[in-house]
Amino acid sequence: MTEVAKRKTGKIVAIVGICAAIAAGGIGVATVPGLLAGSAQNQAGTAPSTPAPEAKPVELGVTPLDGAVEWNPVVGPQVKAVNGKVKDVVLAPVGGGTPVPGKTSADGTTWTTLEVLKFKTQYNYSFTVVDTAGKETKKTQTFTTVSAAYEADASIYPRNGSVAGSGQPIEINFSEPVLDKAAMEKRVGITVSSGQPVAWHWYSDKKVRIRPEAFWASGSTVTVDMKLLGVDFGNGMIGNGNVTSTFTTGPQRIAVVDDTTKTMNVYINGQLEHTAPVSLGGEDWLSPTGYAVIMEQERHSNFNAGTIGLKPGDKGYYPPLVVEYANRLTWSGVYVHQALEAAWGAIGRVNVSHGCVGLLPEDAAWFFNNMKTGDVVQILNTGAPPVEPLEGFGDWNIPWASYAQR
Repeated sequence: MTEVAKRKTGKIVAIVGICAAIAAGGIGVATVPGLLAGSAQNQAGTAPSTPAPEAKPVELGVTPLDGAVEWNPVVGPQVKAVNGKVKDVVLAPVGGGTPVPGKTSADGTTWTTLEVLKFKTQYNYSFTVVDTAGKETKKTQTFTTVSAAYEADASIYPRNGSVAGSGQPIEINFSEPVLDKAAMEKRVGITVSSGQPVAWHWYSDKKVRIRPEAFWASGSTVTVDMKLLGVDFGNGMIGNGNVTSTFTTGPQRIAVVDDTTKTMNVYINGQLEHTAPVSLGGEDWLSPTGYAVIMEQERHSNFNAGTIGLKPGDKGYYPPLVVEYANRLTWSGVYVHQALEAAWGAIGRVNVSHGCVGLLPEDAAWFFNNMKTGDVVQILNTGAPPVEPLEGFGDWNIPWASYAQR
């Protein structure tokens, strides 16, 4: 064999060896990739396959967490996926019930509820997560909304649709302590048709009253709109609903009782409408001074000396009796009412009652029929201190500058 023939034969063997290596599993790919790639392309006519890219891990945010309790039903549950999408979300009460409607964002990454959940309810939360490679993973979680033990609510007086006197403060009683009073005040909208500004006076963490500087203007419409649903009162207590009350005020009716003259003058919208003689509390039972508000009216009311601490044998004790035309001013038992027949001779001359304002029958009937709950009674010159605010509605005895302070 010539030298030239040997050189040609060696090239053929080398090429055959490389091709055999490729066929045997790619030995030599890492060392000569350029050549192998060229040889593979030339002989097979196709490029080698490219491995599929790996899917990024899905980061999942679900609120509330699995097993959560006392969840605020106003805070809408949400499923959010990063590096993925969510689908087939079903949120429904455990044990059956209508699924909660929700919506999925345009990019498919977030699902949120469209309505408030129920209190005291356990929910089942199922959904599917899809990663960027199309792989699906199904998940199920549960949580429970606020239980009865953590519900909070409030009541408003005057009641919705009622007509109140011009001296009636608004009273709100909360079922649970309000820890952030300033925040709560911002949650309550108060509109007054007369434009009178109002101030809040907190008597405790659960009771507040609201009034204008002067008595309500005649014929005012007052609306109290409390947005409490889902509001945290503090200590995890959650408001379970919104409360609204709209009431109107009648004419400004004010009865001024003067112990010096033993008379009562009744003014309606500033005009004197009626004058009557009175008898007030005796030396041991002085009638309180200042402003009071008529709390309730009874055509016939049962009086019992035991309610003011008296028992048989005590000075001033009287057996149970029925009083006519009774208008309550305080919880402790101060009324404007028809005096007992035995006291009629004292009316206009001397004080003989246990602190009440006694009237003759005709005047008592006029007062009962023309004055209403929420109207004002002002008592002067008895020497006794003013009516305490929580003894009834003695709020008007607190100066405006002090009333507006927390």
